[in-house]
Amino acid sequence: MNLDDEPFSVGGGFADDDKSNRSNRTFRVLVSDKLDKRGVKLLEEEPGITVDVKTGMTPEEFLSVIRDYDALIIRSATKVTARALERAERLMVVGRAGIGLDNVDIPAATQKGVAVMNTPKGNVVTTAEHAISMMMSMSRNISRATASMKAGKWEKKLFQGREIMNKNLGVIGFGKIGSVVADRARGMKMNVLVFDPVVPNDRIQKAGFTACDLPELFEKADYITVHVPRTKKTLSLLNKAAFDRMKDGVMIVNCARGGIVNENDLHDAIVSGKVAGAALDVFENEPPGDHPLLSLEQVTATPHLGASTLEAQRNVALQVAEQIIMYLKSNTAVNTVNVPQVTGKLLEKLSPFLSLGEKMGTLLAQLVSGHIHDVTVEYNGDLDDLDTSPVTTSIVKGLLTPLASDPVNFVNAPVMAEDMGISITEKKSKDAWDYTNLIRVKVETDQGEWSVAGTLFGKNYPRIVAIGRMRLEMVPEGYFTLLEGENEPGSIGAIGHTLGSLSINISRMTVGQHVDNTQNKIFLRTDIPLPDEARDALLRLPLVSELQSFEL
Repeated sequence: MNLDDEPFSVGGGFADDDKSNRSNRTFRVLVSDKLDKRGVKLLEEEPGITVDVKTGMTPEEFLSVIRDYDALIIRSATKVTARALERAERLMVVGRAGIGLDNVDIPAATQKGVAVMNTPKGNVVTTAEHAISMMMSMSRNISRATASMKAGKWEKKLFQGREIMNKNLGVIGFGKIGSVVADRARGMKMNVLVFDPVVPNDRIQKAGFTACDLPELFEKADYITVHVPRTKKTLSLLNKAAFDRMKDGVMIVNCARGGIVNENDLHDAIVSGKVAGAALDVFENEPPGDHPLLSLEQVTATPHLGASTLEAQRNVALQVAEQIIMYLKSNTAVNTVNVPQVTGKLLEKLSPFLSLGEKMGTLLAQLVSGHIHDVTVEYNGDLDDLDTSPVTTSIVKGLLTPLASDPVNFVNAPVMAEDMGISITEKKSKDAWDYTNLIRVKVETDQGEWSVAGTLFGKNYPRIVAIGRMRLEMVPEGYFTLLEGENEPGSIGAIGHTLGSLSINISRMTVGQHVDNTQNKIFLRTDIPLPDEARDALLRLPLVSELQSFEL
């Protein structure tokens, strides 16, 4: 076996007495989606493993058979729901032949003690090459010219294209795929501009590319390609406001995830002539059906083919088979997204803090601005005597997941932080304010400093108890808004009235004052995400100066 990622042993809640006695067991593996035959063969040839390939099952058929298997290998078709996991009495591990895990209920799998793993490196080059191919096809009108020729026409003048040499390519996201795209484009003599909210500018510059902020990229690029995950921060990243800043005649490539490019705004920008062309491999809803963008001749489209090459499918099939074998036979996990390196009694003590830590990291990721360079984690109170490094890893995973261009898991989170130039420091103290235990995380960026503090109520109930200098009590789950403004009579009533008029219920409100008592911070939890009209209405209130929404 030849795996790039360093493996580690897993035990505790993910390996009970029956599961850990592995040497004399025969394991059953279900392959429920189409998998390259070489991956299936590798499993079949492994002593102690039997394989069943059952593709195309209905959800009910899948529910009826999953209880009999120790491992499950999927791609994107099978939906591993909480209901399926409840039926899966023997299931130890789910392996995804590919990167995306949108079709797996990871919290439910974690609760059940089922490890979830993917194969993040198998289709990097393939997806990057597809983005370059889409850009070239769009620039030279290849798909339109082919359709014209097949219709018996010879419309040479109609399909005049454009050269890409010496053009500016804006690459949004400098992860594994984005960096390969940048390298290939440089080989074609393009000028590559790179924006990544996490990767330090000096790392981009050392790689030989021009680092810039997003507005500068919009203003200078002749082509723009996105290579970031779909998160709350990247949803509709390319929207009307972004298109308005771009050059006339810009061309857009999206081989990442649907929804990063606002499809309605892109349609309008193409119709108006602002955008000369778009090459799309992904859509917000797939298949997109009778989509307005597909009626435009300036749009080149493919049905999510970024990872669809013989080489990529072979690679991910072999990788997922190797990883499943290692997990079943030696209790060793590679590319797991939900299994920290915690064993035995330590897992029992730290398990609630792992969840709290990841939530704190996710919250900070939505609060901070700028490039992160330092993270300090302070453990206070009765945590002082424990090995808290797994909790720190959970915090880093939560922090990087919404920000990084590549998938983040418990294995690679510390390495990714180091690659991004982020220093991680742990401190311990017996002093825990008024709590039995307290975790405080401070993040420093080139634009400032942010911190949150959290604890457990009882043994298993996580709470955020401070954001910056504001104390509060927050259950870290749901939709939240943080407002800052003038500490004057009427501010709270105006906020409640505004949201009430839009039929938005406030389920919780906390108010804190600055030291000089002239400003306040108001923390809201609402039943639904705050829509744009509500955000705009709140910002129009005279006593509200800043607003920030986030989700946990």
